[in-house]
Amino acid sequence: MADIIKNAVKLETREGVRLVRGSHIVTKKLFDHDRAYFFQGSDNRIIFAIPYEDDFTLIGTTDQDHDGAPSNPVCTKEEADYLRKFASEYFERPVESSDIVWSYSGVRPLYDDGASSATEATRDYVLTLRNDGAPLLNVFGGKITTYRRLSEAALAKLAPFFPDARGKWTKHAHLPGGDFPVNGVQDLIEALIQDFPFLDHFWAGRLIRTYGTDAANLLEGASRKEDLGEDFGATLTEAEVDWLTDHEFARTAEDILWRRTKLGLRLSSEEAGWLEKCISMQEHHKPDTDVPPTPQ
Repeated sequence: MADIIKNAVKLETREGVRLVRGSHIVTKKLFDHDRAYFFQGSDNRIIFAIPYEDDFTLIGTTDQDHDGAPSNPVCTKEEADYLRKFASEYFERPVESSDIVWSYSGVRPLYDDGASSATEATRDYVLTLRNDGAPLLNVFGGKITTYRRLSEAALAKLAPFFPDARGKWTKHAHLPGGDFPVNGVQDLIEALIQDFPFLDHFWAGRLIRTYGTDAANLLEGASRKEDLGEDFGATLTEAEVDWLTDHEFARTAEDILWRRTKLGLRLSSEEAGWLEKCISMQEHHKPDTDVPPTPQ
């Protein structure tokens, strides 16, 4: 963002972002109920341990200043050790390195308020509008949990330039597949099993949690498992892969297994490799819609 502000649009400003890395570890299931834990440590930080993908536990997160490119953050060994030792202070059995099945990390572009540590940096967003030429809105900070409020605030800033823009409306708008009541998940699972009897509860539950009401569209026309095409393992089928590539812009096995479904926790390396090969072949044979047809 600093590169865009200073070098691309050549804007003089003291405002900027502070890159803070948050890392997580996923372990074998550490407890059998569906509730989350919040733990406070001797360093006054708080971490969580929550049920994850039915058979695992998610522990996070760290707060570390991140140097370098934000595109490929990695949970360091030091961060993983910090999280498991932190959690071990509360669990009856210590969390061992061998319990960790996966780790991941993300970079938060927080507003740089000059805080002395990454933990103390504000999580609030800051919007600034420059109007000494074409209107330029800079968005500093923010979190995914407040993205709708941030969007409304951003549009409010831009309202003078777009008089026909709608007011606050996102509170009642749903994301794709999210058009059901917050307590309606179990009903959706049961309805999906009734409409597609070849599904078991794990499979149906995973599809509903991932796609909501779009799960039925994904399965449309199938009366048996074989109708869904190639079985890649762990209930991932060709029909779901096609849905992800056609509707959710997935392009690689990593997109599907880790960013969309978390089925990377369940597929073997051989199964993941076969999925990647199939996707590559599919992409290779897909027509390039950006290239106009050759005149006849």
